[in-house]
Amino acid sequence: MTQTQTIQNPAFSSVVRERRSVRSYDPNFKISKEEMTDLLSEAILAPSSANGQPWRFLVIDSQPLKEKLLPIAYNQQQVVEASAIIAVLGDLESYKLLPTIFGRAVEAGHMPKETGEAFVANYTKMFSSLPPEAMKKIIYTDGGLVSMQLMLAAKARGYDTVPMGGYDAAKFVQEFGIGERYVPVMLIAVGKAVKEGHPSVRLAVDEVTNWNEFTL
Repeated sequence: MTQTQTIQNPAFSSVVRERRSVRSYDPNFKISKEEMTDLLSEAILAPSSANGQPWRFLVIDSQPLKEKLLPIAYNQQQVVEASAIIAVLGDLESYKLLPTIFGRAVEAGHMPKETGEAFVANYTKMFSSLPPEAMKKIIYTDGGLVSMQLMLAAKARGYDTVPMGGYDAAKFVQEFGIGERYVPVMLIAVGKAVKEGHPSVRLAVDEVTNWNEFTL
């Protein structure tokens, strides 16, 4: 294969091109806990800083709880119509699970035990000493990565989504009992669309990209 040859995956290309933000869902359609678990299992394959995996999820599929969330999310109708709302959270103390993560990597044969222990020591020291704002920056980056992967995984399964930043985060934390160590990243509605999302346009690649020297 030459450097100019490419391999295309039509299925993936369709998923990327057909994903849209959908706000109208079939309120009678439910996604089972088993399939939601499978969907999240694909989402958490996303990359993260030092493989720290700081994302945490609260899946809200109880209708009374969706009704409770509705005013907190400024009465956006998809909150009560979608099969579920997935709250993507970030754990400010996610480094405490590094021994588990790297211990499992050692058990799987991905690295020697000494390497795993060194990673745990070094990354624990680094993350635990970061100021909260620096840790939040990492959380928002990693939370965005897992959220995008979740939305693409949902589309590949025939579902639609919409990411939601428009909600009262402080009230959400209070009303749903979210501990201080967790930071809300976004809410994601997921379900079966009854109305397609609006088509949208993007700036062209040459309008947003420079090569080797940034001149925009």
